[in-house]
Amino acid sequence: MRKSEEVKNKNTSRPKIYEGLDHKYKIHELSDVQTIHIGERTKIWQYTVILPEAKIGSDVNICSHCFIENDVLIGDRVTIKSGISLWDGIEIHDDVFIGPNVVFTNDKFPRSKMYLDKFSRTIIESQASIGAGAILLPGITIGMSCMVGAAAVVTKSVPPYSIVTGNPARVVGYVQNSGSTKIGQTNYCTDNESSDESIKQLKVKDVTLHYFKTAEDMRGKLSVGEFQENIPFIPKRYFLVHDVPSEKVRGEHAHYKCHQFLICVKGNCSVVVDDGQFREEILLNSTNLGVYLPPLTWGVQYKYSKDAVLLVFASHTYDSDDYIRDYKKFIKIVKKC
Repeated sequence: MRKSEEVKNKNTSRPKIYEGLDHKYKIHELSDVQTIHIGERTKIWQYTVILPEAKIGSDVNICSHCFIENDVLIGDRVTIKSGISLWDGIEIHDDVFIGPNVVFTNDKFPRSKMYLDKFSRTIIESQASIGAGAILLPGITIGMSCMVGAAAVVTKSVPPYSIVTGNPARVVGYVQNSGSTKIGQTNYCTDNESSDESIKQLKVKDVTLHYFKTAEDMRGKLSVGEFQENIPFIPKRYFLVHDVPSEKVRGEHAHYKCHQFLICVKGNCSVVVDDGQFREEILLNSTNLGVYLPPLTWGVQYKYSKDAVLLVFASHTYDSDDYIRDYKKFIKIVKKC
């Protein structure tokens, strides 16, 4: 049972303080909060309705004019701004920010007085931020630490650390952590050095950029590299990625054992590399530039130009069991190494 304790100042603009069994949280007296599953130091402001089975963590701030149904889970330190409705099937992890008037849905084909046996589950992973007025279709996952732009219409799951905008939402960038940088050709090579092969170590563990020797005359250009000498393994497989729509994201995995080496032999694309601690973005825009990805490196390729052709050398033949496709699993694995 809840015990209410009137604050000394009776002004209705201030919330009452309700005591749980062993902690306090604040609920404005103009709200209808039916759940008892509320963490300590949580604040719920006026004109908010919360149904009995909703579960709300600690240090949560729920602003005015919100509605929260029963099958809703809200983690710790979540900020929910005004005008938000959270329907059955929505799960919000720790440290999430939800801007004003974000629209959540849980039924793709709603009909009046017709109810699903089970609603689609929408998951917002930890530290994600969703901008004002964004619309989220049901059954998707918003990856950890990603940024959803204001008014974006999100129709598909969003990769971890990505930045998405537009209608429909598409990946336009990746969040850079404190040790990360964006890397392009000009960071490492000048015109006077362009004919000399060089290797540059990145902050991401064991990932290296390689500039190959080039030759140019009236007959055209030539770029050359040797396996083991310039590329640090002898490949057993290669594949080409081409005709990729510019809004598509590829990769999004790591390998247990397989080494990879990427060269954009036509056009350009961006490569994000991540070792679980540092994350960097490389623009592959020259045939004499390659990037080496050792095992246990999370790799993403995106921003393909229309004419882009990405050549990938792999140290192993294809083995589906060698792939790590879940970023959370990848983080757990690298932390043990």
